[in-house]
Amino acid sequence: MQLQFCPLFSGSGGNAVYVGTDNTKILIDAGLSGAKITAEMEKIGVRPSELRAILVTHEHADHIGGVGVLSRRYHLPVYASLGTWAAMSGKLGMIDAGCRIEFETGEDFSIGDLDIRPFPIPHDAADPVGYAVSAAGAMAAIATDIGAVRESWLREVENADILLLEANHDVDTLKAGRYPYELKRRILGSRGHLSNDDAGAAAAELVRRGVRSIVLGHLSGENNFPELAYASVACVLEEAGFRPGRDVMLSVARRDGRSELFSLGEGDDAHAVG
Repeated sequence: MQLQFCPLFSGSGGNAVYVGTDNTKILIDAGLSGAKITAEMEKIGVRPSELRAILVTHEHADHIGGVGVLSRRYHLPVYASLGTWAAMSGKLGMIDAGCRIEFETGEDFSIGDLDIRPFPIPHDAADPVGYAVSAAGAMAAIATDIGAVRESWLREVENADILLLEANHDVDTLKAGRYPYELKRRILGSRGHLSNDDAGAAAAELVRRGVRSIVLGHLSGENNFPELAYASVACVLEEAGFRPGRDVMLSVARRDGRSELFSLGEGDDAHAVG
């Protein structure tokens, strides 16, 4: 059995990540239309009718835009923290009572053969979480929408076989850009979003702790671009003594469609399969 992992969309315009095994398939976030998410899933051979659940990180629109439609169409349970459910209930439309699943942040739960740990993250939402998902002796983790590098969430994702790590913006580009002052302050704040430099510092620390593969994600369409994010993080890694491609696999998730499909299994490094 293999654990598969594929960012379907990852950016300020919308987010959705597929994680699954042959037996259990889930989405983490669904921040675009059901039609767009379905089209990207089908490119990796997954039908929405095969999904067992949608897990939500937090209630912002770029993470929940398609949750209600997909839940209603395929009778999918929606898992979210207590605070997130309270904040997003009026934003999803009607959700069957049996599809509303609440959990306490930090308490592990399972869906089929996936073991899931939701962990708290510093972001300006009601009760936001990242996720670590384990199966087949492997772990895939998501740490995006994070305002600061903190030991609390670093510890949750250490030793991940693959990690989707936020590299939202280049600080100089953001400061010089056209965003209004209050939005810039929010993004740069300790409950905003990780910059490329902060992502590099987090990546270097996590490679020390055993992370094997890092996919940079949630890039801003206004204040970042893939080549800059990659170069910035790679530079910090190299300064710390880690060479991308040798000590850690480093890539960048697409904003506008599916990225590589990774397959993970016990004793194996994450490798792209499509």
